[in-house]
Amino acid sequence: MNILHTSDWHLGRKLYGRNRYDEFQQCLDWFAEQIETQNIDVLLIAGDIFDTTAPTHRAQAMYYDFLCRVATSSCQHIVIISGNHDSPSFLHAPRDILKQLQVHVIASVEQQAIEDEVIILKNSEGVPVLIVCAVPFLRDRDMRLVEAGESIADKEKKLAQAIAQHYADVAKIALQYQQNHQKTTGYRLPIVGMGHLFAADGKTIEGDGVRDLYVGSLAHVPASAFPDTFDYVALGHLHVPQKVGGCEHIRYSGSPLPMGFGEAEQTKLYHLLAYHDDKIHIENITIPVFQRLKMVRGDWQQIEVKIQQLYQEAASIWLEVQYTGEEVMPDLRERMGALVEGSQVEILRVKNTQIRSPMISSNIHQERLDELEPLDVFNRCLTQHGLPESQQEDLRQSFQHLINQMEQHDHAAK
Repeated sequence: MNILHTSDWHLGRKLYGRNRYDEFQQCLDWFAEQIETQNIDVLLIAGDIFDTTAPTHRAQAMYYDFLCRVATSSCQHIVIISGNHDSPSFLHAPRDILKQLQVHVIASVEQQAIEDEVIILKNSEGVPVLIVCAVPFLRDRDMRLVEAGESIADKEKKLAQAIAQHYADVAKIALQYQQNHQKTTGYRLPIVGMGHLFAADGKTIEGDGVRDLYVGSLAHVPASAFPDTFDYVALGHLHVPQKVGGCEHIRYSGSPLPMGFGEAEQTKLYHLLAYHDDKIHIENITIPVFQRLKMVRGDWQQIEVKIQQLYQEAASIWLEVQYTGEEVMPDLRERMGALVEGSQVEILRVKNTQIRSPMISSNIHQERLDELEPLDVFNRCLTQHGLPESQQEDLRQSFQHLINQMEQHDHAAK
């Protein structure tokens, strides 16, 4: 039995206003080819299929076309859980129809009993071959009642405890089925857990598209929260492929495409799991680069040399430039535009560190609104008003808490 673990597709995501549909389509086509060539039996997608709770029609079409294509391939089952970017209502709506194609969707704990999160996958002969504990993104409001007067630290601690308890409850159901099946057949079914969350000590990088999340969104969950019952845990949310707590069997696959320039030099991959001899063997498969991203930084001379080198490559390259020189260059954008004219190099963002005015309004001519996150603007306000650093962290956490609550609002439920 071969299993493919992937996550964080973020279909429909833009990069500084630039659509990436062609790139996403090439990636999905490549995944479909991998499913055939690697003889994949089960595809696991661990959340954040879409980038927003209201995906575009084109992003939706890509999603359904891919599911139909894979459902008619050698792959026998697809298991999908929701992520924090996904709309539970949107993913859940076609659940019964997709189930006819052996596509199993678990979107939220509100929309089904906990037993529904334990999925028994069968082969073409109707024989059980795998148990999947498909735990979707667990929102704060799904897990516990909010209590007045709680500190942010108390809320995060309670959420982490509730998440761990939920996994324990799901694992208990799976273990009971596993034991009953083994008594009857003498065969031990493997159990795979799925989740979309932030594991403690998880690695992120600047510009990887993963927002700083506080209480009300994703608590930092330790590796110990995943029961020993699981032979493997397929996680989503963090875009950097990694193990959790040094455990070989608890892993993030990472995003298949770089979600920002901070991921430009990162090797993207998926995990190929092969189950034999009562053990899951893990192999990392590298994903090709479908659109080159490059970050260039330095003074003007360094930037000029690097861009000229990229020009000579005669390849489509999207570029972020960070100017760190001492010389004030108000015409920096115009100079760089002249450097790439007539080439396939396109500059999507310019960051000029010489612009240091504390007044946000004075930066408008140098920065576009789509280059800033809400937290960036809030941090500038804190600096502008001269608030003590001791107060700023609590204010940041409170502000991020409000942003997370807004982002979690399920627009598709209206």
